[in-house]
Amino acid sequence: MRLHAANWIDRLARVLACAGLALLPLAAGAAEEDPWESVNRPIFRFNDFLDTYALKPLAQGYQAVTPQFFEDGVHNMFNNVGDVGNLANNLLQGKVQDAGVDTGRLIFNTTFGLLGFFDVGTQMGLARNDEDFGQTLGAWGVGSGPYVVLPFFGPSTLRDAPAKIPDSYLGPYPYIDHVPTRNVIRGVNVVDTRANLLSAEKLINGDKYVFIRNVYLQNREFKVKDGEVEDDF
Repeated sequence: MRLHAANWIDRLARVLACAGLALLPLAAGAAEEDPWESVNRPIFRFNDFLDTYALKPLAQGYQAVTPQFFEDGVHNMFNNVGDVGNLANNLLQGKVQDAGVDTGRLIFNTTFGLLGFFDVGTQMGLARNDEDFGQTLGAWGVGSGPYVVLPFFGPSTLRDAPAKIPDSYLGPYPYIDHVPTRNVIRGVNVVDTRANLLSAEKLINGDKYVFIRNVYLQNREFKVKDGEVEDDF
């Protein structure tokens, strides 16, 4: 049947990028796309160790002391900044209508939403997109290539890993000259994302590495094909 659970998949992508968690079932045949498993697994264990003993406790503490109203506002602000990348990649993929939605969200959320603290765009019916340069390359016909696990960054592919470089220039960090400020903002972004997805852990089952790998590959296929993915589940 066709996969239309876009919200779940979007949440999954943020979990994987932040902490290596998963929500969806295994995608059939994904093991064939992991010829570098002997290298990927040790890196995965390293990332999982950092998450368990550093990132997760920080996220739990952040969630415990931060009022929900403020936590939601911070999350909205980071999403607002991310809409710049969504806009650029939608234009590169020729998705003019989606680019228009991204533009509207940026204008209304930045102004009326107080730099994005309030997501007035969604309230106006402008649904948030989720695009990156890896998806743009996929839309241009570039295959995903083998699955790779990046230190600190987590699951990726041979196509998606280098695509993070142009995406990084669409974010605020290269343009913040004050290093302490840049590091604090980046850290809050990571912790906030992790805190918003703490509940996802309980849905992991089986071999955690295999589960996350297959979910990541399914998620990327879903996004590149804009949800038009056939699945037997």
